[in-house]
Amino acid sequence: MADFFAMHGYGMYVWTAYGVFFVVLLADALAPLHQRRHTLAQIRSRLQREAARNAASSGEQPGNQS
Repeated sequence: MADFFAMHGYGMYVWTAYGVFFVVLLADALAPLHQRRHTLAQIRSRLQREAARNAASSGEQPGNQS
């Protein structure tokens, strides 16, 4: 079993390459989720600012729609 992990002296390189590959694969899978969350937060913030601006220009209280 030790020979399998040592891989005739190349084990350190091979296992490091596998480790880096899986870290990059995980980051590649999680990046779109993070970007989506960030984009939705920006849109939500922009909509709240526009609603507050529209309410202020029409003389209404923000969040009070009739």
